[in-house]
Amino acid sequence: MSSMARVWGAMARGGVGPSSLRRRKATSLLMHRATGFQPRPSLSRPWHLHVAGISTDNIKTTKHNEPPSTSSKEILTSLASYLWPHGTSKEALAVKSRVAVSVGLLVAGKLINIQVPFLFKELVDLMGTSAASPEAALVAVPVSLVLGYGLARFSANAFQELRAAVFAKVAQGTIRQVGRRVFEHLHTLDLRFHLNRQTGALARTIDRGSRSIDFVLRSLLFSVVPTALEIGLVSGIMAHQFGWEYAAITMGTLTAYTGFTIVVTQWRTDIRRRMNKLENDASGHVIDSLMNYETVKYFNNEAHEATKYDATIKQYQDASLTTQTSLSFLNAGQNAIFSAGLTAVMYLATQGIVDGHLTVGDLVLVNGLLFQLSIPLNFIGSVYRDVRQSVVDMEAMFALQAVPSSIPPPSFATSLSSSSLTRSPKSITFENVSFGYRPDQPILNGTSFTVPAGRTVAVVGSSGSGKSTILRLLYRFYDADGGRVLVDGADVRDLPIDDLRRLIAVVPQDTVLFNDSIAYNIGYGNLSASRDDIVHAAKVAQIHDSIVQFRDGYDTKVGERGLKLSGGEKQRVAIARAMLKDAPVLLFDEATSALDSETEHEIVKQFKAIGLHKTTVIIAHRLSTIQDADEIVVLDKGRVVERGTHVELVDRQGGKYAEMWHRQQHSKASRHGDKEKE
Repeated sequence: MSSMARVWGAMARGGVGPSSLRRRKATSLLMHRATGFQPRPSLSRPWHLHVAGISTDNIKTTKHNEPPSTSSKEILTSLASYLWPHGTSKEALAVKSRVAVSVGLLVAGKLINIQVPFLFKELVDLMGTSAASPEAALVAVPVSLVLGYGLARFSANAFQELRAAVFAKVAQGTIRQVGRRVFEHLHTLDLRFHLNRQTGALARTIDRGSRSIDFVLRSLLFSVVPTALEIGLVSGIMAHQFGWEYAAITMGTLTAYTGFTIVVTQWRTDIRRRMNKLENDASGHVIDSLMNYETVKYFNNEAHEATKYDATIKQYQDASLTTQTSLSFLNAGQNAIFSAGLTAVMYLATQGIVDGHLTVGDLVLVNGLLFQLSIPLNFIGSVYRDVRQSVVDMEAMFALQAVPSSIPPPSFATSLSSSSLTRSPKSITFENVSFGYRPDQPILNGTSFTVPAGRTVAVVGSSGSGKSTILRLLYRFYDADGGRVLVDGADVRDLPIDDLRRLIAVVPQDTVLFNDSIAYNIGYGNLSASRDDIVHAAKVAQIHDSIVQFRDGYDTKVGERGLKLSGGEKQRVAIARAMLKDAPVLLFDEATSALDSETEHEIVKQFKAIGLHKTTVIIAHRLSTIQDADEIVVLDKGRVVERGTHVELVDRQGGKYAEMWHRQQHSKASRHGDKEKE
């Protein structure tokens, strides 16, 4: 009987389940690896940026690991690169052509739009020079001017709408690319980051940032430069047609308007930041409370949760009211400045008519040009204000892309060729490994042991001794502070992380499932698996009979985090998922702790039948489940204090394992005696 089968035989009395891992003898072929997003990190593990959704409580920051920041200039430069991407690929050329057409439509629309006040002036002047009777006036007005006026207004608006339609694909494509980059980068970050984050606040950060991208892109291309061009054009016409006084008032109004807008908007930006933070807090509290729904019910704390939420919403409400009040102040000030400038120019024009050197049409032209200028002026205010607010919304999202992972890619990667990715077992070695989740709290302290290829080693110890940490270091959720973790003699830090993880299948103690179907969650172990493969894995994991009793069978939704399934059902889904991966190394962390003895026994028989030959590491609390392991490693305070077979360790008088074994046997006997008395 293989060692794996012996262990599963013992597990019929309460234990662990299989999964698989594969890897060849590490080759010496060395190659540089391109790192993509992240720069090469330092050897020390950096602490993560305090952006919305990421907690940095109790985290020390030094000069060498200060959180990265993203400036407004960097954000706008990054967005501009999406408007005119590098390269001559089909996609890049398509984006460039759409941007070029959009700019052409913009220029055409502006040139046509500037003609509208002149056409209106001509109409008014012709009307004024006609005979007194209405009939004579109608005859005097050329029909072409009326048609031209209407056509100019229609064309200007048509070009604007057509430009928006052409540019929409560019904006939406950018939102998609940025969103995907952020999403992919989040999956490259280490476990430390995800333990510190707040899911609800992080989701709000990405959502707000994504919604702001479209506005900022349109503003960059269709507001900032065109507005400056139109203001200069109108001011030049005013100076040429009417004199420097008109141009001076126009430019003075513009300067005062812009200066007031910038000053007030800078003040409002800080208010907006605070409002965003409070919104993140409220969103995070809602998700945290709902995800802990059962805990709230267990302790009758519904009122407490509602009070906490109301307090957060009250703070958000106050910040929102301050934001709205400041916006009203900004709008009122802008309106006052523009109205003052308009009044001054209209007064000069009226005096010109009285003096006889201006016509009524000139008055209409001055009024039309100023109101034409009011649109860009409003854009200067609203665009600057909204771009600033949008940049604030995007700061945290773009800052996520600057968060480095504490798991650096290998500078010289040991390549795993296709021949290495076989089902042959791999050896695992921990060589004087030291590690701590915090610098002042070491978990492993000089831990050393070896799991020979194809053998089964169990790791036991009291809570906090570092058992689960061993699995996390092997899977490179973290890197060791000292020593080495080796797979077939190759340091895991020198292996491409994707290749390493393809060799390992994990059945965790706390199984979390996607809010999708049972079939999807089992098939997640091998995305190319057929439905027959999924059903076979479910049968091996002894969950098939339960699944077919559900109304929707394998298409049954499991709920968020798998809450619609029992603990035992979730663990069996996890076992089936690991089975489907078929990797040569199996890691079990109390993998069958939620299963009853009968189900465990049936699973054991299935594994014996298919004759698995894997390198297996089992983290166990119930010692009866690992009696037939090839070797048992006993941890205490991060050190290996004993190792040997079950028989050897039990016979060792005064040993740690013998003490744990006798304690569990005594507890089991006591429970059995109590049941007999009942």
